[in-house]
Amino acid sequence: MDRKVIPVGYEDIKRIIDENLYFVDKSLMIKELLDEAGMVTLFTRPRRFGKTLNLSMIRRFFEDERTEQGEKIDNGYIFDGLAISGCGKKYLEHQQKYPVISLSLKSAKQPDFNMAYESLVFDIAEEFRRHSYVLCGTQLSDTDKELFLAVMERRAEKAVYARALKLLTELLARFHNQNVVILIDEYDVPLGNAYFRGFYDEMTAFIRSLFESVLKTNPVLAFGVVTGCLRISRESIFTGLNNLEIHSVLSSGYSDCFGFTEEEVKEMLAYYGLSDKYEELRFWYDGYRFGAQEIYNPWSIINYVKAAERNLDEFPRPYWSNTSLSFRIWKSVLYFGEAFSPGLRRR
Repeated sequence: MDRKVIPVGYEDIKRIIDENLYFVDKSLMIKELLDEAGMVTLFTRPRRFGKTLNLSMIRRFFEDERTEQGEKIDNGYIFDGLAISGCGKKYLEHQQKYPVISLSLKSAKQPDFNMAYESLVFDIAEEFRRHSYVLCGTQLSDTDKELFLAVMERRAEKAVYARALKLLTELLARFHNQNVVILIDEYDVPLGNAYFRGFYDEMTAFIRSLFESVLKTNPVLAFGVVTGCLRISRESIFTGLNNLEIHSVLSSGYSDCFGFTEEEVKEMLAYYGLSDKYEELRFWYDGYRFGAQEIYNPWSIINYVKAAERNLDEFPRPYWSNTSLSFRIWKSVLYFGEAFSPGLRRR
């Protein structure tokens, strides 16, 4: 039987499952989210540790996804055989139950505020477009539909975009008669970029309004998950957000949800017939500890395994250092006060 291909750079669990690619099962993160019952949870992890892929997993599990015509899309098969599927009715009754807003802020890296703002407006408009099926129903008034279209077509006022996510939760909750899940990925990217470009105050004001309106005292919020590399502490955008749970690399909770555990690395190596490479990979890539859990850098592991599958003499390399996490971002770690260090072993 042919081996599954290693998915390098894939960010959507649905595509990985549909294309029958190798997947490291992190679905018990869903169980932990439900058990913890946090209203808003912030995860801070280094770059390339699976934050975006995990958010796609959460979205595909919880979302009552619809076509443009409002017909249900069945994503239940994605989780067949994954760990969450064996956790019982208590957890599976949440599957495909909620409208989900999923927004990534990673594109807001422009040189001035107006360009960065327009990039965020574009992403917000695209998320409205993804939910444009609400325009087909009778649950929304003509006024609501016109406001929805104005946001989606990028012709609304700035004040509307500052509260656009709150507006979308209200309209989705009305259409589905169900509270809404909010997923925000790479929340810190526009703020780090704005700091180095010189428009931090403007960007902070916009992001704070965008977040607080939807995540604080929102009666139709089911729960929210926010991810980023850094914990923004100075002039926090989370000021007044008293329902926020923070899980950094120092936290014991969710410690095995990002990155690969030793067991997961060994299982992957065995699958590809590379078990004899374990000690070499351990020497290079196990220099992380999240909470009490020893963690391997997933970006380095999957790149090495993919290369070693083609060439058994492939020598490990610092793959992670070739990503876009530059020295300027490391400087921002000091500025924003996040207490993480990858701790990659140098021997």
